[in-house]
Amino acid sequence: MLGQVEGTALITGAGSGLGEQIVLQLAANGVSALTLLDIDPASLDHVHQVVQASHPGVQVLVVPTDVTDEAAVAAAFEKTVAAFQSVDIVINAAGVGQPFQSTHDLSKEDWEKVIRVNLTGVWLCQRAAIRQMLLQEPRSARQGRGVIVNLASALGLTTPSIELPTTAYVSSKHAVMGLTKSDAKIYAAEGIRINAVCPGWFRTPLIQSELDSGALSEEILSAPVKRVAETEEIASAILFLASPMSSFVYGVGLMVDGGYSL
Repeated sequence: MLGQVEGTALITGAGSGLGEQIVLQLAANGVSALTLLDIDPASLDHVHQVVQASHPGVQVLVVPTDVTDEAAVAAAFEKTVAAFQSVDIVINAAGVGQPFQSTHDLSKEDWEKVIRVNLTGVWLCQRAAIRQMLLQEPRSARQGRGVIVNLASALGLTTPSIELPTTAYVSSKHAVMGLTKSDAKIYAAEGIRINAVCPGWFRTPLIQSELDSGALSEEILSAPVKRVAETEEIASAILFLASPMSSFVYGVGLMVDGGYSL
């Protein structure tokens, strides 16, 4: 079935709420082996237990990893290949937010943390994925050597209202789109397909306090659907880009934002 995904998938940020949903949807739709990466071992253990309980036939490798650590990223891919022989799907979902601060108030440390995780971490994982996928034989014309899906943002293609200054975050996600488009063009002929998902506001611990306080109410209401997305909705869009259903899609930033950017 075209909607099925097959092979081995490696997911960064797997311990987050969105990461858990990505993992569960991949497991439910044909992936036979999963490598879970996150900087928090406890959250990885939780997701591992959830997958084992709901999909006991899926093999799972848990590798606590800081995606900004070049050696750790390389080791995670090596462990995946040693355990499962290939890396067919990579979902780069690890990321951080920033304080709502304008550039003149933002510290260099906060700027560098956001860029380091959201951009350099994605680049390190994408580079490791490409290096491995280039060694693999194409599985079919529609599956190729492998698929990479990056988590960008609607704010990688637009900007929020001036009441919510997030220049570092917006800059990092715009850069992820540049990375996605550039490498999608370079490696398409090699059978490697690279795309990004650009979510609008969705329910996540990163913004839960703002949701509870109403600080994001104006932003949320500016979208035609007038609500935040649930993590399952974002994960489903990622699943589409990981599957052969999107086999002729290259270098896109798929907006999943309830019309926020219209």
